[in-house]
Amino acid sequence: MAVRPSLIEQLTLLLAQRILVLDGAMGTMIQQHKLTEEQYRGQGSGAAQDSAAAQGGAVAQGNSPSAAGVPAMWERFKDHSHDLKGNNELLTLTQPQIISGIHEAYLAAGADILSTNTFGALRIAQADYRLEDLAYELSFAGAALAKAACQKYSTPDHPRFVAGALGPTPKTASISPDVNDPGARNVTFDQLADAYAESINGLLDGGADLLLVETVFDTLNAKAALFAIDAVCEARGLAGQKRPPLMISGTVTDASGRILSGQTVEAFWNSVRHAKPLTIGLNCALGASMMRQYIDELSGICDTYICVYPNAGLPNPMSETGFDETPETTCCALTEFALAGFTNIVGGCCGTTPEHIHAVAHGVAGKAPRRIPDVPKVMRLSGLEAVTIDEKSLFVNVGERTNVTGSKAFSRMILNGQYNDALAVARQQVENGAQVIDINMDEAMLDSQAAMVKFLNLIAGEPDIARVPIMLDSSKWSVIEAGLKCVQGKAVVNSISMKEGEAEFRRQARLCLRYGAAVIVMAFDEKGQADTYARKTAICKRAYLILVNEVGFDPADIVFDPNIFAIATGIEEHNNYAVDFIEATRWIRANLPYAKVSGGVSNVSFSFRGNEPVREAIHTVFLYHAIQAGMSM
Repeated sequence: MAVRPSLIEQLTLLLAQRILVLDGAMGTMIQQHKLTEEQYRGQGSGAAQDSAAAQGGAVAQGNSPSAAGVPAMWERFKDHSHDLKGNNELLTLTQPQIISGIHEAYLAAGADILSTNTFGALRIAQADYRLEDLAYELSFAGAALAKAACQKYSTPDHPRFVAGALGPTPKTASISPDVNDPGARNVTFDQLADAYAESINGLLDGGADLLLVETVFDTLNAKAALFAIDAVCEARGLAGQKRPPLMISGTVTDASGRILSGQTVEAFWNSVRHAKPLTIGLNCALGASMMRQYIDELSGICDTYICVYPNAGLPNPMSETGFDETPETTCCALTEFALAGFTNIVGGCCGTTPEHIHAVAHGVAGKAPRRIPDVPKVMRLSGLEAVTIDEKSLFVNVGERTNVTGSKAFSRMILNGQYNDALAVARQQVENGAQVIDINMDEAMLDSQAAMVKFLNLIAGEPDIARVPIMLDSSKWSVIEAGLKCVQGKAVVNSISMKEGEAEFRRQARLCLRYGAAVIVMAFDEKGQADTYARKTAICKRAYLILVNEVGFDPADIVFDPNIFAIATGIEEHNNYAVDFIEATRWIRANLPYAKVSGGVSNVSFSFRGNEPVREAIHTVFLYHAIQAGMSM
């Protein structure tokens, strides 16, 4: 007897065959019911009894948090101290028959994938209603309702899938809530990750087949969600191939082509691609016609499926639904996307209805799905803008003046709390051509972790600086990790090594991957820094195999630093240090595919400090040969 493919295997097969259809707006459909405050609480018009019946059926399946020991819904929220009208996620508990009806209307219209009514079911969002403790329960119930609807409509030839929706939260990790204090934040990465983890567990327990991180307007919030998904799935034994498929959808807020926190769509993709999503795409904010150029761009650079679900045009407060675009208009635009080869999944966001989804489903029927392009394997970093480092790139300059250990002037600014002056140093480096800026706060008289966080938060508010990627530089892992929690782009960690053994190296590498960072790996093991050609190449090979084969690192995200040491020290065995570095560089580029090589060039001439003409001559000759051998940063 043949084994039936799993739901996820079925989804993958379907994506290769046709364009799939996501559902439309939940909020728009809820608005049509014109619910009162009492109805949001589960009361009025007989809805409470209907709610109880539905609650006992589709949702409370024995292990539901609502199944026992909880008052009836019409009693549970009757005397809640805060207004609840507008809390659409609460309706999953108090008016489940309405939410189920909306789900079924979209399935009947032709949707293949339902998104759960959990956009704001996160603890941070529910705090606005003083219902933060319901986050898990709302997530569970939202997934269970959608799952019941999908099971009702699924057939062997037409399975339906549940995408557990994770919204962006009302708070942002990259944007200050105070115009007078650009470094202020009203939420931390850890708070976001904890909140997401709670809801992710609820969605998975409730039966979600996929996870949808959607309406991303701050990539750092999304990275916290991705971090939480990875951590939760690992804890549940769902790591690697067992992890539920992941959908990520950003939101371009206007014609600038950037999300609210300032990133371009390519920079956004570079920041989240480490999560290996099933789909990447855009939703909300704009109508389909205004999304076209950005979907076209993503379609050409992303080595995964593309999902797009636009609003029904731009908002119009005079319209009954808040949007003017008809089903036919939305259908025409998304059908054109399909004919252009841009999409694999299409659907609708704000203002769309089952009529829109019905039109779209018919419009894309029979259209060939987008083919995933063969994207070159190169290093793709990002600040607010993307930086691609490949074989055609010129030598990459890393600005190191924002380093308290290398610049007395910068160190003095930080120690004196002169952060505006310190920002001017960073700005000058970018203006002078630095493609990456290295930030180091390792100073004995400084709270390095606090200084790193403060400076990075300030940089986030300076687009002319934040447009380039950040290199987080510290000898303390705690400082590096604190920095990773402040950077929305794809950063570079400087550095990790096997100095403390393979176990700690693996731990730090896995965290770098989970945070979405590239790494500089020092040629350093338990015996110390590699000084000879043989030691340099052996350590780099060992580290590369661990990173790529065990941790799962993209080899293009690895940069080796095989140690540049001073020559002409008067000690004979030091005389070949420069040649050893150059030859080790040549070997790494030939034998460790896609890895890059960097080095601190000023070290080679340290014996001649004070004699600048000689140092400059040594640097010139050394750089010429090192770049020819493959040194890239």
